[in-house]
Amino acid sequence: MDNKEKILRCALDLFYAKGYDAVGVQEIAEKAGVTKPTLYYYFGSKYGLLETLLNTELSHVNEAVREAAEYHGDVPATLYRMASKMLDLASANRKMYMLMMALFYSAKENEAYRAIRPLMTELYGIVVHFFEEATPQLGNIRGRQEQFAIGFLGTMNQYILRMCDSLKEGAMVDDERKKSLVDQFMYGINS
Repeated sequence: MDNKEKILRCALDLFYAKGYDAVGVQEIAEKAGVTKPTLYYYFGSKYGLLETLLNTELSHVNEAVREAAEYHGDVPATLYRMASKMLDLASANRKMYMLMMALFYSAKENEAYRAIRPLMTELYGIVVHFFEEATPQLGNIRGRQEQFAIGFLGTMNQYILRMCDSLKEGAMVDDERKKSLVDQFMYGINS
């Protein structure tokens, strides 16, 4: 593992354990076994390190969800693919997912929030787009696609946060639980 990768791994561990604001550049450098100038060489600043970490780890999440959200006329199947992808990605990298949630729900003037906001806005846009495409099949969502996207992401995020607390590290959510989650959401759409 090269220095840049070590710094990213150590930053993730520290930001996850203590929160972004509670961790200093010196602490990250010491944990990674590098000097502060080395960290600055790769990332420019602590904020640059956070942006690189988020973009490295989360850009593939949005791309995976975008692929899962391709709509082919079957709302439950598309929701299942999106839910499944989100659950699998969160299971595979719990620290990153939990950090993402912590940053997104932090103070809006915080630089950590500014770093995560574009990625979360992109994810939201992917889900809104799916609901816009599904509107002809589900007429009752017309004009409320954004609300349904918020509901879906809120349901998923709450479920994932609970899942991360209850499942053993590395354990995956089984298909039965994924299907049950989508069925519950579909019940809300059809009501």
